Amino acid sequence: MIKITDAAAEQIRAASNNPDVHGMVLRVAAYQEDDGSVNFGMGFDQEREADEQLIINGIEILIASSSTPYLQGVTLDFVEMSPGDLRFIFIPPLSAESADEAAPAE
Repeated sequence: MIKITDAAAEQIRAASNNPDVHGMVLRVAAYQEDDGSVNFGMGFDQEREADEQLIINGIEILIASSSTPYLQGVTLDFVEMSPGDLRFIFIPPLSAESADEAAPAE
């Protein structure tokens, strides 16, 4: 299933303290476009009947069953894209494997 880095978990915890999301849980979603690419999203939401509810790295999340196949092996991270530009990113498993293959051998 999806992984949440420590940096992302810290930012999600901070965001969950906002009174506008009181009583809500983080929903993580993904769907496949016609061209085969996968889009990812997240936001605070209310639980729905068919949701899968998980706790990953101390973060409670909701996932609709239609998103589950696209979230297998994905990592949610919070990174600095450029100086001062901090964002959540979704890293698909193939990207992580490619990075491992490109890393120099020890």
